[in-house]
Amino acid sequence: MKRVGVVGARGHTGAELIRLIDRHPELTLAFAGSRRHAGTPVAEVVEGLSEASTLEFEAIVADSVARRVADTETDAVVLALPNGAAPPFVAALPASVVIVDLSADHRFDEGWRYGLVERARRRLWGARRIANPGCYATGAQLALGPLVDDGAVDGAPRIFGVSGFSGAGTSPSPRNDPERLRDNLIPYALVGHVHEREITRHLHPVHFCPHVAPHFRGISLTIDVTLRPDVAPEPEALVATYRARYADEPLVEVVAEAPEVRDIQGRHAVHLGGFAVQGQRVVIVATIDNLLKGAATQAVQNLNLGLELEDVWSGIPVGDTSSL
Repeated sequence: MKRVGVVGARGHTGAELIRLIDRHPELTLAFAGSRRHAGTPVAEVVEGLSEASTLEFEAIVADSVARRVADTETDAVVLALPNGAAPPFVAALPASVVIVDLSADHRFDEGWRYGLVERARRRLWGARRIANPGCYATGAQLALGPLVDDGAVDGAPRIFGVSGFSGAGTSPSPRNDPERLRDNLIPYALVGHVHEREITRHLHPVHFCPHVAPHFRGISLTIDVTLRPDVAPEPEALVATYRARYADEPLVEVVAEAPEVRDIQGRHAVHLGGFAVQGQRVVIVATIDNLLKGAATQAVQNLNLGLELEDVWSGIPVGDTSSL
């Protein structure tokens, strides 16, 4: 068994990650850091853990993380911290420890491997510093990847994204305020969103406009792509191409119809569908659970590869909703 520590474990993603580690056949939780819940049994905060789970949350800071790693013989650490908070922890940890950073702090760092597994599996095997991609960015790149790889895209696709309010985290803000969200849709960061820059950096230039809706979890991305004049798109051919590209990827499901958010909630795969064609215009819809494949599930994929475990995503069947 490989031992994994989680720092910043009290949030929505941290809870999902702890559940996935608890169910993983080759991983075990070494420690869970949360200053707010320090001294509280993890099983009292995170529902659905095995009866064998007896750990308590700890107030782990950058100055103490290396000592806890040494004391617990930890093989990997997942940093589930707000943007800007990861660097001191990274600096304190030894080079031998696998680090998966869920924040945006290292997604643009050439010294780190960008952990979009379906597009970089070989580069991630044995990596010690892995930047987990953003949730919007994951769905968008998996949706656009085959067209970009074929050199079929003309210009910058336009992406309209809508997320459940769990994407805003647990700290109070207008984007997770139930009263503000009631019967509402809130646009934000309409230019220069970090995921717009992330997609542009790692795949292709895009224009991206995010919104937050009243549902708790799940993202829908409507991706409007113009293809080069010499490309003749056909819906059936596009579906066939996507299914062939992702035939060996258990966490990408290609469907003919446009997928809906309610069908992705609690599931570990991205759904790609729609494939509407009008002239040189193609519209693809991607849905993703922002807490799972958009964060925790993807982190487990990256742990598997960084720790050189069998190249499986987590040991939980696709479609399992027991992590909810």
